[in-house]
Amino acid sequence: MSTQQLQSKDAILEIDNLVMTFGGLRAIDGVSMHIDEGEIAALIGPNGAGKTTIFNCITGEYRPNEGTVKIRNREGHVEEIHGLKPNVINQKGLARTFQNIRLFSNMSVLENVMIGRHNSLKAGIFKAILRDASTREEEQRVIEESYLILKKLKLDMYVNETAKNLPYGEQRRLEIARALATDPFLLLLDEPVAGMNAQETKELEETINIIRDQEHITILLIEHDMSLVMDVSERIYVLDYGKLIAEGPPHEIKRNPDVIKAYLGE
Repeated sequence: MSTQQLQSKDAILEIDNLVMTFGGLRAIDGVSMHIDEGEIAALIGPNGAGKTTIFNCITGEYRPNEGTVKIRNREGHVEEIHGLKPNVINQKGLARTFQNIRLFSNMSVLENVMIGRHNSLKAGIFKAILRDASTREEEQRVIEESYLILKKLKLDMYVNETAKNLPYGEQRRLEIARALATDPFLLLLDEPVAGMNAQETKELEETINIIRDQEHITILLIEHDMSLVMDVSERIYVLDYGKLIAEGPPHEIKRNPDVIKAYLGE
């Protein structure tokens, strides 16, 4: 059992003094933040502020030069995850989406979710080749669980459709469905409503609340749509030039002069 502690008793993710450099440029400069269990938090800031770089450090795409990333896992133990491979971090209960949609475009909607769900398969590769009874049972379970995820995200009508043929908003939701298929306790959404129209944005806002309220999954999102951020977030972190310049609930962030100057504009 780990003897490490997190600074907040309710935190499931904690970043401490994170530094990430690229060729001498500090893309992330000493950022510390924590996400509490059950909350929807947002990370905002101008383009190039370092938001996605923080996501990449959390999920193993990048290894930070300095600082720590810790989680409180499902067993309640605290462990450091910075520097681990993305698939290992995903198996520990963190999932994410990306700014640019990453789907298997020529596979069906159901197959895309099944790929995410495949992490839960206990059958090994040799059993899969032999197609024994236990493997067939697990495959059927994965199909059923994947369909249920699609239904919760209102994508079940597209179950056999090829992913690339979905409308843009539904492709965004499908990427979230595939992330949910890995059974995370923390979901990181990178600009989930980018490119969406007003109706699609409203529908995804409802989806985000459903994921937190019904699936009991904590959410951290990066988003430029400030209306969405203010509506769904309980806490907002603001980055500017790799530094954290503000933290607080939406009503405080709206009035923060540093935030207004750096990002909100009005």
